[in-house]
Amino acid sequence: MEISLKDKIILLTGASQGIGAAIALQLGNAGATLALHYGRSRREIEKIRAQIGGNSKNFQADLQDPEEVVRLAERVIEHYGRVDILINNAGVAIAEEDKMSELAWLAAWQKTLQVNLVAAASLCRSLIPQMSARGGGRIIHIASRAAFRGDTPEYMAYAASKGGMVALSRSIARGYGKQGIKSFVVAPGFTRTAMAQQFIDEYGEDYAVSDLALNNLTEPEDIAPTVLFLASGHMDHATGCSIDINAGSYVH
Repeated sequence: MEISLKDKIILLTGASQGIGAAIALQLGNAGATLALHYGRSRREIEKIRAQIGGNSKNFQADLQDPEEVVRLAERVIEHYGRVDILINNAGVAIAEEDKMSELAWLAAWQKTLQVNLVAAASLCRSLIPQMSARGGGRIIHIASRAAFRGDTPEYMAYAASKGGMVALSRSIARGYGKQGIKSFVVAPGFTRTAMAQQFIDEYGEDYAVSDLALNNLTEPEDIAPTVLFLASGHMDHATGCSIDINAGSYVH
């Protein structure tokens, strides 16, 4: 099956590296026009945009700042006139160490929830009305297996934020389906990204692979094709679903 997204405008957050970069290249190869969001990695996002070409454009925004999140949606609409598909991929994972002060712990929670969940919800709120006015659209949320199985005590905020993302997606699917809005979750497990590299460096790749059903670590390129298929419209009647891509390390 050949999938073409040549008539689609897609806003992808966290597009500069890891899973986001792999998704960007996959969608770009299918002909999509991408609004490529990034935070600080300007050099990396320029490389991605150069590979995609066409009318794709980079948009910088700090998702920790609610005003910048709102403005991001406005800027993309101003430039392209519409957004057909939103992919909430950007995320942070901050270790909540025992030695942290109460205020530092709270700040880590607030940053994690703002970037991983509240910013995603804000973009949905900003873009759903114009999607509905044009007959519908698709929203794909990149969550985590941690949303379902939990995580270690150091990453409770991360797990909570991703669990919230699942509930957000299902609420959108149920609440806006009659307006043509489809909403999906892709829940990766441990994936070879910069976010995961610190863990690999500390504990070793063998330890990271030890709870997988497969012999090798999931790569960003293993996740991108599923996002492409969801974006294509061939999975619209799976709206509200969550798709596990975690090498069998957690099946719910």
